[in-house]
Amino acid sequence: MTEENQHRRLREKVERQSRRLKRAERERHQWLAQTVFIGTLGLVFVIPVVISAYLGVWLDGRLEGYSMSWTLSLIFLGVVVGAINVYLMIKE
Repeated sequence: MTEENQHRRLREKVERQSRRLKRAERERHQWLAQTVFIGTLGLVFVIPVVISAYLGVWLDGRLEGYSMSWTLSLIFLGVVVGAINVYLMIKE
């Protein structure tokens, strides 16, 4: 191989590796952003359910006898509110 041919091959190899590194960096940022978005969606869904469950348990504890009606009703309401929150966040 001639020296010129070696320089050309080295230049091509460096350019190819540079393109791969740039592409990997772009994809990493996209992957991180998607992970954060999915985590946020999870929190937006779970927080209303947990708050409504605690509120339902508290209300059922204030009533006489064994009752779970407030707990179940408010958990269902929390799921609905959480689903609406997720829908609105995805819609944006």
